[in-house]
Amino acid sequence: VCFTAAGTRGNPFMSALLLTPPALEPVSLADATHFLRVEHDDDDDVIAALIAAARVHVEAKTRRALIDQTWRLVRDVWPASGRLPVLPVPLQEVTAIRVFDAEGMPQLLDVDDFAIDRVSAPAVLAFARGAPPAPGKLTAGIEIDIVVGYGDEPDAVPAPLRQAIRMLVAHWYENRGVIAASGEVAAMPQSVASLIAPFRVLSL
Repeated sequence: VCFTAAGTRGNPFMSALLLTPPALEPVSLADATHFLRVEHDDDDDVIAALIAAARVHVEAKTRRALIDQTWRLVRDVWPASGRLPVLPVPLQEVTAIRVFDAEGMPQLLDVDDFAIDRVSAPAVLAFARGAPPAPGKLTAGIEIDIVVGYGDEPDAVPAPLRQAIRMLVAHWYENRGVIAASGEVAAMPQSVASLIAPFRVLSL
């Protein structure tokens, strides 16, 4: 999943690479099978795959990370505004900031030299003690490692987003025969769209 877009040297957005995926899903297999009223384990692998797919779908649509995960943001240059939007949200921690010279050697910057707004969506990383050193590499000269997510337990995830995953799993499970035959993914139900709408992070 990529929540942001790589662009030109003046573009405030960046590419995002998933380093450490969530250790578990926001909705357990037992939770999903109970919601589906499935009383056998023949489809456990299918349902587990649908849970993961639904979580990724909800995360992509909202630009949020649900269970804790680690991402690396890659950017060409620092923004002229001194304020760098950070996605996905919610941002928990900035763990490392690196700038690469022309030879590709990294310089580790002090995270305390930046002001971090974790409340906004997108979150914001801002220069607090003057502009940081410019990268020597023409592309991908800046790397920022972040930890994002609501926590490491399913109950930490907002209930509407967990319910959206359950409903999306049910929709895909009930339509799996049609999907298999057509090769197309069933459209997201309006009820799911309504649940996740308040959590969408708008583009800047």
